[in-house]
Amino acid sequence: MLPIEQLAAGFSADTPRLNLGCGRNPLAGWINLDRVAGPGIDIVADLERCREQPLPLAESSIGGFLLSHVIEHIADTLGLMAELHRIARPGAMAAIHVPYGASDDAWEDPTHVRPYFLASWGYFSQPYYWRADYGYRGDWAPQRVHLVVDEASCSGLPPDQVLRRIHGERNIVKEMIAFLTAVKPIRAPLRELQVAPRITVQPA
Repeated sequence: MLPIEQLAAGFSADTPRLNLGCGRNPLAGWINLDRVAGPGIDIVADLERCREQPLPLAESSIGGFLLSHVIEHIADTLGLMAELHRIARPGAMAAIHVPYGASDDAWEDPTHVRPYFLASWGYFSQPYYWRADYGYRGDWAPQRVHLVVDEASCSGLPPDQVLRRIHGERNIVKEMIAFLTAVKPIRAPLRELQVAPRITVQPA
């Protein structure tokens, strides 16, 4: 697992930043949010109930979001991401760190409610809802998906073969971090506006 401090270092300190579901890992200089009160926790809120209980933060007030091993525990992810979009400044970045869906880690923990794959992140943007309206009103554009892969499984392989193994085999990817930016106002639900994120791979 990547140290949370490593992910946090990629955010500018010049804007309010929200560390969601931080648990026992609050970050200095961040607004730390968790479901349970504890040392370093600034906001106590249940991320599963964002539709009924909005977060106590103003619209367009947050410039950075960190969710490290959080979103795979949330059933109503569209409710959560719509609420984060409400409080996000235009262009705000969210870094979402999860176990990859085709890994044992994604399924072994009984508190995990849903796996995530390379294409999952597009569904937090509006262009992916060109077929039907599910009531989602957020728009997070996936910019980059970073994969930490098993070095022994991919050593010496060209990038296209690494991706083929990732798509076809289990436990090749150890960790996945998606980097999304908040688009405001939200775009139209048009298929032609879909843009695939850049994929980067790091052997470890």
